[in-house]
Amino acid sequence: MPLEIERKFRPASFEPPGTAVREHIEQGYIAIKDDGTEVRLRRIGGSRVLGVKRATGGEASVRVEVERELGEQEFTELWPATAGARLVKDRYTFASAGVTIHVDVYQGELTGLLTAEVEFGSVAEAEAFTPPDWFGVEITGVRGYKNQTLATRGLPES
Repeated sequence: MPLEIERKFRPASFEPPGTAVREHIEQGYIAIKDDGTEVRLRRIGGSRVLGVKRATGGEASVRVEVERELGEQEFTELWPATAGARLVKDRYTFASAGVTIHVDVYQGELTGLLTAEVEFGSVAEAEAFTPPDWFGVEITGVRGYKNQTLATRGLPES
Protein backbone atom coordinates (compact mmCIF):
# COMPACT_ATOMS: atom_id res chain seq x y z
CA MET A 1 0.00 0.00 0.00
CA PRO A 2 1.74 3.22 -1.15
CA LEU A 3 1.69 5.91 1.54
CA GLU A 4 2.09 9.63 1.12
CA ILE A 5 3.70 11.25 4.16
CA GLU A 6 4.10 14.97 3.70
CA ARG A 7 4.22 18.36 5.35
CA LYS A 8 2.87 21.46 3.62
CA PHE A 9 3.69 25.13 4.10
CA ARG A 10 2.66 28.55 2.78
CA PRO A 11 5.64 30.66 1.70
CA ALA A 12 5.15 34.40 1.28
CA SER A 13 7.32 34.47 -1.83
CA PHE A 14 9.33 32.14 -4.04
CA GLU A 15 12.13 32.52 -6.54
CA PRO A 16 12.83 29.17 -8.27
CA PRO A 17 16.46 28.09 -7.98
CA GLY A 18 18.26 27.33 -11.24
CA THR A 19 18.08 23.61 -10.46
CA ALA A 20 14.26 23.57 -10.22
CA VAL A 21 12.28 21.50 -12.72
CA ARG A 22 8.95 23.12 -13.70
CA GLU A 23 5.82 21.10 -14.52
CA HIS A 24 2.49 22.58 -15.58
CA ILE A 25 -0.39 20.76 -13.84
CA GLU A 26 -4.10 20.80 -14.62
CA GLN A 27 -5.99 19.01 -11.87
CA GLY A 28 -9.66 18.18 -11.46
CA TYR A 29 -11.68 16.18 -8.95
CA ILE A 30 -14.25 13.55 -9.90
CA ALA A 31 -15.23 12.72 -6.32
CA ILE A 32 -14.52 14.14 -2.87
CA LYS A 33 -15.88 12.44 0.23
CA ASP A 34 -16.41 14.04 3.65
CA ASP A 35 -13.61 11.90 5.11
CA GLY A 36 -11.11 13.48 2.69
CA THR A 37 -11.04 10.62 0.19
CA GLU A 38 -10.62 11.98 -3.32
CA VAL A 39 -10.57 10.76 -6.90
CA ARG A 40 -8.70 13.15 -9.15
CA LEU A 41 -7.46 13.56 -12.69
CA ARG A 42 -4.16 15.27 -13.50
CA ARG A 43 -2.53 16.33 -16.70
CA ILE A 44 1.17 16.87 -16.02
CA GLY A 45 3.01 17.73 -19.19
CA GLY A 46 2.37 14.78 -21.52
CA SER A 47 1.11 12.47 -18.76
CA ARG A 48 -2.48 11.87 -17.73
CA VAL A 49 -3.08 10.31 -14.33
CA LEU A 50 -6.07 9.05 -12.35
CA GLY A 51 -5.35 9.18 -8.63
CA VAL A 52 -7.12 8.13 -5.47
CA LYS A 53 -6.10 9.38 -2.02
CA ARG A 54 -7.59 8.47 1.32
CA ALA A 55 -6.71 9.09 4.96
CA THR A 56 -5.22 6.27 6.98
CA GLY A 57 -7.06 7.28 10.14
CA GLY A 58 -3.79 8.23 11.83
CA GLU A 59 -1.57 11.26 11.30
CA ALA A 60 -3.02 14.15 9.25
CA SER A 61 0.11 14.05 7.10
CA VAL A 62 -0.27 10.35 6.11
CA ARG A 63 -2.54 9.16 3.30
CA VAL A 64 -2.80 6.16 1.01
CA GLU A 65 -2.20 7.24 -2.58
CA VAL A 66 -2.72 5.13 -5.71
CA GLU A 67 -2.17 6.48 -9.22
CA ARG A 68 -2.69 5.00 -12.67
CA GLU A 69 -1.62 6.35 -16.04
CA LEU A 70 -4.50 7.03 -18.46
CA GLY A 71 -4.58 7.27 -22.23
CA GLU A 72 -5.61 10.54 -23.90
CA GLN A 73 -9.07 9.23 -24.80
CA GLU A 74 -9.79 7.97 -21.26
CA PHE A 75 -8.66 11.29 -19.80
CA THR A 76 -10.71 13.31 -22.31
CA GLU A 77 -13.82 11.26 -21.54
CA LEU A 78 -13.43 11.68 -17.77
CA TRP A 79 -12.34 15.36 -17.66
CA PRO A 80 -15.90 16.82 -18.00
CA ALA A 81 -16.78 15.08 -14.70
CA THR A 82 -14.39 17.50 -12.95
CA ALA A 83 -16.30 20.66 -13.96
CA GLY A 84 -16.47 23.05 -11.00
CA ALA A 85 -13.64 21.27 -9.17
CA ARG A 86 -10.45 22.21 -11.02
CA LEU A 87 -7.21 24.09 -10.46
CA VAL A 88 -4.10 24.94 -12.46
CA LYS A 89 -0.59 25.35 -11.08
CA ASP A 90 3.06 25.24 -11.95
CA ARG A 91 5.10 22.91 -9.77
CA TYR A 92 8.78 23.54 -9.17
CA THR A 93 10.74 20.56 -7.86
CA PHE A 94 14.27 20.77 -6.49
CA ALA A 95 16.56 19.31 -3.83
CA SER A 96 17.64 21.36 -0.83
CA ALA A 97 18.97 20.47 2.63
CA GLY A 98 18.72 16.74 1.92
CA VAL A 99 15.05 16.71 0.90
CA THR A 100 13.05 17.16 -2.31
CA ILE A 101 10.88 20.27 -2.23
CA HIS A 102 7.79 20.85 -4.39
CA VAL A 103 6.62 24.45 -4.64
CA ASP A 104 3.24 25.01 -6.29
CA VAL A 105 2.52 28.39 -7.87
CA TYR A 106 -1.24 28.54 -8.44
CA GLN A 107 -2.92 30.24 -11.39
CA GLY A 108 -6.36 31.47 -12.35
CA GLU A 109 -8.63 32.26 -9.39
CA LEU A 110 -5.88 31.05 -7.06
CA THR A 111 -3.19 33.39 -8.45
CA GLY A 112 -0.92 34.59 -5.64
CA LEU A 113 -1.11 31.39 -3.62
CA LEU A 114 2.14 29.51 -3.08
CA THR A 115 2.55 26.23 -1.24
CA ALA A 116 5.67 24.19 -0.47
CA GLU A 117 5.54 20.45 0.26
CA VAL A 118 8.08 17.88 1.34
CA GLU A 119 7.34 14.15 1.21
CA PHE A 120 9.01 11.76 3.63
CA GLY A 121 9.69 8.04 3.92
CA SER A 122 8.33 7.84 7.47
CA VAL A 123 6.38 9.80 10.08
CA ALA A 124 9.58 10.01 12.15
CA GLU A 125 11.39 11.73 9.25
CA ALA A 126 8.48 14.14 8.82
CA GLU A 127 8.47 15.00 12.52
CA ALA A 128 12.26 15.49 12.58
CA PHE A 129 12.24 17.90 9.62
CA THR A 130 13.04 21.52 10.41
CA PRO A 131 11.68 23.70 7.62
CA PRO A 132 13.73 26.62 6.34
CA ASP A 133 12.43 30.09 7.30
CA TRP A 134 11.22 30.87 3.77
CA PHE A 135 8.64 28.03 4.01
CA GLY A 136 6.44 30.31 6.14
CA VAL A 137 3.52 29.00 8.19
CA GLU A 138 2.79 25.26 8.25
CA ILE A 139 -0.57 24.28 6.73
CA THR A 140 -0.29 20.48 6.91
CA GLY A 141 -3.79 19.10 7.39
CA VAL A 142 -5.50 22.53 7.14
CA ARG A 143 -8.63 21.76 5.13
CA GLY A 144 -8.77 25.18 3.44
CA TYR A 145 -5.39 24.57 1.80
CA LYS A 146 -6.03 21.07 0.54
CA ASN A 147 -6.06 21.03 -3.26
CA GLN A 148 -9.55 19.52 -3.30
CA THR A 149 -10.86 22.46 -1.24
CA LEU A 150 -8.96 25.03 -3.31
CA ALA A 151 -10.45 23.49 -6.48
CA THR A 152 -14.03 23.61 -5.20
CA ARG A 153 -14.13 26.62 -2.86
CA GLY A 154 -11.22 28.85 -3.87
CA LEU A 155 -8.84 30.60 -1.51
CA PRO A 156 -9.49 30.37 2.23
CA GLU A 157 -10.49 33.61 3.91
CA SER A 158 -7.61 33.30 6.42
